[in-house]
Amino acid sequence: MARLGRIMGWLQIMLGGLVIIASISTLFMFYSAGFFLHNDDICRHFYGSNNNNVVNYENNFDLAALTSRVEEVLSKMETLQDKLESTVQEMDKNKDELRRSNISRLEYKRFLEIEVIRPLYNAHIALRQIRLPKIDPNKNETLVEDPLINTFVVEEIRKYITPKENRAGKINIYGTEKVYNTIGHACVMMKTELEEYMDYDIGSYCKDDWILGQKLMIRGCDPLPRRRCLTRASKLYLRPYSINESLWRIPEGRNVRWSNYQCRNFECLSSKNTKRGYSKCTGCFEMGKEKLKWVTTNTSLPIDFSIKDVLAVKPGEVRIGLDFGIGTGTFAARMREENLTIVSTALNLGAPFSETIALRGLIPLYVTLNQRLPFFDNSMDLIHTAGFMDGWIDLQLLDFILFDWDRVLRPGGLLWVDRFFCKRKDLDDYMYMFLQFRYRKHKWTIAAKSDDEVFLSALLEKPPRSL
Repeated sequence: MARLGRIMGWLQIMLGGLVIIASISTLFMFYSAGFFLHNDDICRHFYGSNNNNVVNYENNFDLAALTSRVEEVLSKMETLQDKLESTVQEMDKNKDELRRSNISRLEYKRFLEIEVIRPLYNAHIALRQIRLPKIDPNKNETLVEDPLINTFVVEEIRKYITPKENRAGKINIYGTEKVYNTIGHACVMMKTELEEYMDYDIGSYCKDDWILGQKLMIRGCDPLPRRRCLTRASKLYLRPYSINESLWRIPEGRNVRWSNYQCRNFECLSSKNTKRGYSKCTGCFEMGKEKLKWVTTNTSLPIDFSIKDVLAVKPGEVRIGLDFGIGTGTFAARMREENLTIVSTALNLGAPFSETIALRGLIPLYVTLNQRLPFFDNSMDLIHTAGFMDGWIDLQLLDFILFDWDRVLRPGGLLWVDRFFCKRKDLDDYMYMFLQFRYRKHKWTIAAKSDDEVFLSALLEKPPRSL
């Protein structure tokens, strides 16, 4: 064991030397590139240009990402050194016990691989993956660095966000020389989670980690990068019900992957179960209750509009629309009975909302509040919202969302605000949000929800706007 202690001591010395060498080499790279001195001669020498048209390297290189990467590598090496030092100190405290114990070569080999070689390898790869600015030989100038490329270590993310040049230098159908894959800007702040999400074997099965992907989306890492692995499905997947019976029947539970939910079947999702795992849209998985929605108006609640009353406002004009909320697709099912096509937004917030909509034979749109709607301008006849955006939402966020809805809603299209509720003291602020677009009011009703909360339901028509 004394020999092992000496080996550990030499490892500490070697590791310290590696840290110093890495720091000096990194500083030398910066110095050589002129990052410190800002010497034009050094820059021209480093980038191989002798004219005065050299593009400013500071504009073409992500210094923040490079600095972060170098700091990450140094931090890994420092952590490794601290770990080895701590191990040696612990061994010094227990010398007598160490003399009596025997360590096999296999255990020693495993220790070196896990505690020394692997961390050093990861640090080495992270440093080697840094992309420095290159010279365009045709234009004799510095190439613009790919955005965010030096931020991530996992190679699959780097491959994804690297622009893909067209073959043979041709212009593609979009009129560009490259295709740029996109990710949400907040992915940088969730680097660890995104690298975990993108860490897989290409061509093999994906991990059952959709909930990690949803977490990334909700927190702004949206859109997510595509993945090159095979999505898992339920092991017991059965053929879905026919469209004639699927609209008003609870789907087959074996067609859902339940591993990331508190419940393991649809029966568990009953509103009577306090441990069902979700709070929004209580009762959405009970078809008996769902069948009563939007069919007839409740005279005691004037905020409830029926679908037939709404469609009578613009007879024959409503064909396609969007249901922006949380639910199991009942609004779209009712509209389908009227021969209308409705796309329903759906996130799996504690229950399989998206899967249920699809298994009912309807169209789920898996998007968050953060995302611009994937529809072109003036394309929707109807936008319906219920049960999702209430008095918790920030006014500026609501403003951006409403302007996006206005963008996709066609002239003469209908905005149906269904049971929006907020604090009574905040009602004027939210009313202004909806009224600022000067839509025509077909229906506008306010009713008390509680002593300090109110409901608002409205049916508004977008005016024609021509230049």
